[in-house]
This record gives sequence, structure tokens and C-alpha cells, in this order.
Amino acid sequence: MSLPHAWSPVVGGVRLRVRVTPRGGRDAVEGIGADADEEPHISVRVAAAPVDGDANEAVEKIVAKWLGVPKTSVEVVMGTTVRLKTLMIDGDPVQLLHRCQALVTPAA
Repeated sequence: MSLPHAWSPVVGGVRLRVRVTPRGGRDAVEGIGADADEEPHISVRVAAAPVDGDANEAVEKIVAKWLGVPKTSVEVVMGTTVRLKTLMIDGDPVQLLHRCQALVTPAA
């Protein structure tokens, strides 16, 4: 049995669960974590405040950079007003899944 991931393939891309720390002092993807229900997510810290969508825009930008995709390919589709969000990343699901896995797997 395989462990659940913070990402899942969907038609036209990948859905990614992220937990955001707004006003975090800097913009960074900090790795994989789990919520109280042990559901995995990618931890993201942004300097922006959660006001007028600024933090959501920062999340889209940093995740796009992290995955090497255009910013227009990343959109917050659930959780616009809470820390736990679901992002839709448009693109080839297989390629995006490989990128996600490679980015969270420590180098040997």
C-alpha cells in the first residue's frame, strides 16, 4: 500500500494541497507536512498578509516557481480564505507528478 501524497492527478493537471503561513517573513516552499488528520500537504510560507488575496497570489507565484511552470498555470481553487488550500496546476499530469515527487524526495 502506498502512502498518500499532497498531490493527485486530475484531467489537465494536478491538484496540490498546501498549508500557508501568511506574514511568514519570506516566500518559500518548506517541504511536506501533515495536518491533524494526517492528510499530507506542502508547507508554504509567504511574506504577504492575507488581505485582498495578496497571500493567495504569493502562493500561486511561489508554487509556480517551485514547479517550474508559468504562474498562469497555478490557481487556488479551494480554501481562498483559510490556510489549507487546494491548488490546480495545469499541465501534463505525469510530468507534474514526477516534479512534485522529485522536489520533496531528499537527494541520496
